[in-house]
Amino acid sequence: MLMIVLSPSFQSFPPAEAIRSSHLHAYLRLPSYQVSSSTYSPLDLFSFRKASEFGNADKCRSTDHKITGVCDPSLVHVAITLDVEYLRGSIAAVHSILQHSLCPENVFFHFLVSDTDLETLVRSTFPQLKFKAYYFDPAIVRNLISSSVRQALEQPLNYARNYLADLLEPCVRRVIYLDSDLVVVDDIAKLWSTNLGSRTIGAPEYCHANFTKYFTSGFWSAERFSGTFKGRKPCYFNTGVMVIDLVKWRRVGYTKRIERWMEIQKTDRIYELGSLPPFLLVFAGRVAPIEHRWNQHGLGGDNVRGSCRGLHPGPVSLLHWSGSGKPWDRLDSRRPCPLDALWAPYDLYRHSH
Repeated sequence: MLMIVLSPSFQSFPPAEAIRSSHLHAYLRLPSYQVSSSTYSPLDLFSFRKASEFGNADKCRSTDHKITGVCDPSLVHVAITLDVEYLRGSIAAVHSILQHSLCPENVFFHFLVSDTDLETLVRSTFPQLKFKAYYFDPAIVRNLISSSVRQALEQPLNYARNYLADLLEPCVRRVIYLDSDLVVVDDIAKLWSTNLGSRTIGAPEYCHANFTKYFTSGFWSAERFSGTFKGRKPCYFNTGVMVIDLVKWRRVGYTKRIERWMEIQKTDRIYELGSLPPFLLVFAGRVAPIEHRWNQHGLGGDNVRGSCRGLHPGPVSLLHWSGSGKPWDRLDSRRPCPLDALWAPYDLYRHSH
């Protein structure tokens, strides 16, 4: 068991802000409507308990070092989306990271949001958290999204991960991207230290999976499409847990490459499954492999029916409820799967009685 040392001197970082600049304007344009006192707010729907304070252990960098901002080289950068539907999961994910980090004061969260009111809720739940919220304009991808096997996979915020290199400050050279339906049960710094070598992204790969099923028969029969994998040994990987070298991403311009495949999908229907296939088309066979312990995925069941699943053999550092079933829904309905009990301790949601 990892012991977290609580520190009364934990320093608060300046309040989060939705970044606005001419360089990032296309991605960070704030909503043009004016919010009135009668307008719906997510704050009306959710109430979370305040998390306990966390402090760095003695082994962390000297407390004489004061973190100066998002560009501080000692930070571990983690990006997560925040939206109303998955907010409870995102809060639990953050809570789990803080609980298991040896140096939680050195973790900086980048929240991708479509509703700026969520900043206030995060601040009230984690008063000392180092974070910024980045408004992602759904219009950026709305005309690129195709229908999927599950409606939740069509939400614009699912595609915000494609734009991390543009959204985050240029000084942020690496980021861990995490989905909202997971908990981390190990020190996130271990994942952060992954050696990517010459690769742009790192993720657990699953080469035993049937890779052909992620694309249509029309894709495989057309050389102009399937030929993209020529000379590669593509394996399935889950985009809910990735370590990304943003310097290389920006230099090569991978966002445009992903967008190009999404444009092709609109006219030729080469896949059925949301935001994953464009990543596979660009990166499969070019991924730095990460231990499977960092993505024990599929705990939500399949994308249509949902079901209870067990863990894959081996050690566990991250539990991921990918698939249609979410632990908070199953727990609330009193029909949980056995492994949902492993998510529950990180849930800070305050039920009304």
